[in-house]
Amino acid sequence: MASRLNPYISFTDNARQAMEFYKDVFGGTLRMNTFGEFGAPDSPDANKIMHAMLETDRGFALMAADTPSGMEYNPGTNIAVSLSGDDADDLRRYWGKLSEGGNVTVPLEKQMWGDVFGMCIDRFGIAWMVNIIAEQPS
Repeated sequence: MASRLNPYISFTDNARQAMEFYKDVFGGTLRMNTFGEFGAPDSPDANKIMHAMLETDRGFALMAADTPSGMEYNPGTNIAVSLSGDDADDLRRYWGKLSEGGNVTVPLEKQMWGDVFGMCIDRFGIAWMVNIIAEQPS
């Protein structure tokens, strides 16, 4: 899989409705997972969307999630650029350059869903999410 670059939008608690709306607008395939499905079934956020991805036949990709309890939600700054793929060397190199002189908010490390993921704000104030997709067993 080639690396891809796309917007990632944060919502308070209506990511599901927003992504269903965008699917209606753009068409395509929508996949959504909750926090409960990824290891937090007893959390107050269990039914919130942890990750949603809309991919269209025209090549558009849009990702979104609900902001979990305890994290600040700031309308106007609720969008990040997502960089993801399976080329770990390239993505780690991008991460190093993007985070240099910026602020790492989530270290680039293995996460509960199996991928290596990190978040940072670059030195220009742009939020980035880097996700290195784990190798799938054959």
